[in-house]
Amino acid sequence: MTSASIAIVGAAETTRMGKVPELSQTGLHADAALNAMAECGLTPADIDGVATGGHDVAEIIQYLGITPTWYDGTSVGGCSFITLVRHAAAAIETGLCKTVLITHGESGRSNNRNHRPIFPSMQQQEFESIYGPLFPPSRFTLPVMRKMKDDGLTEEQLAMVAVVQREWAGFHPRATMRDPITVDDVLNSKMIAYPFRLMMCCLVSDGGGALILTSAERAKDFPTKPVYLRGLGGESAEGPMISQMESFSSSKAFRVSGKLAFENAGITHADVDHLMIYDAFAHLPIYGLEDLGFVKPGEGGAFIAEGNTRPGGKLPLNTNGGGLSYMHSGMYGMYALQEGVRQMRGISPAQVPDAKLSVVHGVGGMFSAAATVVMTSESQW
Repeated sequence: MTSASIAIVGAAETTRMGKVPELSQTGLHADAALNAMAECGLTPADIDGVATGGHDVAEIIQYLGITPTWYDGTSVGGCSFITLVRHAAAAIETGLCKTVLITHGESGRSNNRNHRPIFPSMQQQEFESIYGPLFPPSRFTLPVMRKMKDDGLTEEQLAMVAVVQREWAGFHPRATMRDPITVDDVLNSKMIAYPFRLMMCCLVSDGGGALILTSAERAKDFPTKPVYLRGLGGESAEGPMISQMESFSSSKAFRVSGKLAFENAGITHADVDHLMIYDAFAHLPIYGLEDLGFVKPGEGGAFIAEGNTRPGGKLPLNTNGGGLSYMHSGMYGMYALQEGVRQMRGISPAQVPDAKLSVVHGVGGMFSAAATVVMTSESQW
């Protein structure tokens, strides 16, 4: 019998999401942090570890009035918060701190920012931007078009990702987009950068989220239902230039982080009840399914198109509607974590019956980094 050592005891999003023009980026961080602390009965004085990505961690510490003994400002794009869960767990296990607050906030829609995003990198600016790809939709086209050529991925299969995730979003009152859509709706939406049409691209939102982690032993004293980490997860990076990927049909960072997470959690794919894969664009869940090993290379598009990930399917995927329909404030990984926690607590509006194990996987940049964590509702296994 193995016992969990780290638990998530607080999880909350900002009070409002979508369009929040009255709050700065710092304000969104603080709103989410205070909501998470209130949920589990803590105050800033109870926090001794702070982590965030895409923002100066010292500013968040000062703004909230926290005096930490450990902090982490790792910022590798949207998977930063999944990475920070792993870092926070390691810090708690090694005694560097006892209670860690991880925050995200971004004014993606209203643009009330304190800091600019980390992209493009210097390498992207020097070696890729000069040829035209300036933003994520145009940067991601290169691997997707190669995958269409090599693996037979179709526009209809890409469209089905958006259709299925909209079905899940329909269960969530806080989701930005809830009305059902069809493949034709997606394919008839505005072309952004081939093959991406508007409905294949993530939303642009204001919002944030926060998590609070502590030891599994201390978690018993909190009013919230703990969600336990099974193992420490995995992380990896390949580099900022999409043109230099080892393979355009697969992400090396995805494969490495996923393999590490599964191995140190001691699980197989058959054990997974619930899956979240960062979906800034419709191709990412397809790459995730393949690179994490749920399906064979080249089979991800068909797997989703056949209905396996939709409500009632055998592998519930992106049950909040994802970045395509729920919300996307620029670094979506926090919201994937929030839905994983809700599922393990049994309180998601799109609850998967009897779900006991959730895998949350995220991308950083345009395939430049990746992180994976495994959550469970069980303290022992």
